[in-house]
Amino acid sequence: MAATTAQPMTKTIHTGRTGELLRRILLTLITLLVAFLFLLPFFNMVFTSLKTTDQMSEAGAPIWPALPGTAVVNGKTLDVFEVPMLDGSVQNLAIVKKGRQQSTFVDPANLEAGEIVWEGAWRTLARSWTPSPTWSNFYEAWVKINFPLLFRNTLGIALIGLIGTVVSSTLVGYGFARFRFPLRNFWFTVLVSTIFLPAAVTIVPTYAFFVRIGWVSTWLPLTVPHFFSNAYNVFLMRQYIMTIPREMDEAAQIDGAGPIRILWSMIIPQCKSVMLAVALFHLVFAWNDYFGPLLYLSTVPDLQPISVALPRFNNIYGANPPLIQAAALMAMALPVLLFFLAQRVFIQGVVVTGVEK
Repeated sequence: MAATTAQPMTKTIHTGRTGELLRRILLTLITLLVAFLFLLPFFNMVFTSLKTTDQMSEAGAPIWPALPGTAVVNGKTLDVFEVPMLDGSVQNLAIVKKGRQQSTFVDPANLEAGEIVWEGAWRTLARSWTPSPTWSNFYEAWVKINFPLLFRNTLGIALIGLIGTVVSSTLVGYGFARFRFPLRNFWFTVLVSTIFLPAAVTIVPTYAFFVRIGWVSTWLPLTVPHFFSNAYNVFLMRQYIMTIPREMDEAAQIDGAGPIRILWSMIIPQCKSVMLAVALFHLVFAWNDYFGPLLYLSTVPDLQPISVALPRFNNIYGANPPLIQAAALMAMALPVLLFFLAQRVFIQGVVVTGVEK
């Protein structure tokens, strides 16, 4: 009786495992499909950067960089087509004589076989394409846009602001998470509410202030304000610090540690993931910031970052899309590389900030 009961249970377990496996496979396929569709513009950008202007205008050309297949036969350059044969196979043959109802081909790989007469209209045949990436587009864009100077400017502005953002956000977030002072929640609400303040409202007074103190045409307006914290980054830091048990602070205080020592020795080592998330957020912001550098550095091209120089480069070389795409790929290479290298820690820092003790 016991053996009879175990058999249906075993079938149920196997059925459940099979169903779970099918659900996982289906979910994986859907995820891959969504990721592929999301990355299609990026793939098109990469393929375009490896083409020439002639390849862009070639009729019937594939999406990847390629040239029409050709073959040299008896000193003549002949076009190569994909020709269907009687046995159902498809061969790449060079056309010798074109005709409306029949055409003559030769096999470039086997010229001794002689000419092949094919019945049909040759215009209906698909061209044979040979991959031909143009890697020189990247070097040409590198030289014409003066990429080393732009990269240095962009990295300098981003790193200086990154240091200010991480330091100030850590200090302010630590204060709101650990210190008790009058109206603490009220002031934190006021700080967070500044996220909803439109940036356009502060443009004129901020610009007038920087003009008065002589900071225009320098990096100072783009870097110094980040040393005074940011509401969104403070929110992330505060939420993360609140997940750290207060008992650890109290134990350190019993041992004689002050607030600064607690922050340096206990809080910061446990906040590396969220600090990295804040750093990456600021790096991407600084790397893509266009309006700020355009406003304060419009008269000093030698100090401008990539975000300002790239649109000017696009206007000059608008008739050469591969060159523009090559420059854009080089501009986005560093942020994308850093994100993939720090992806695990970055996601951990963002997720844990939503968990409050």
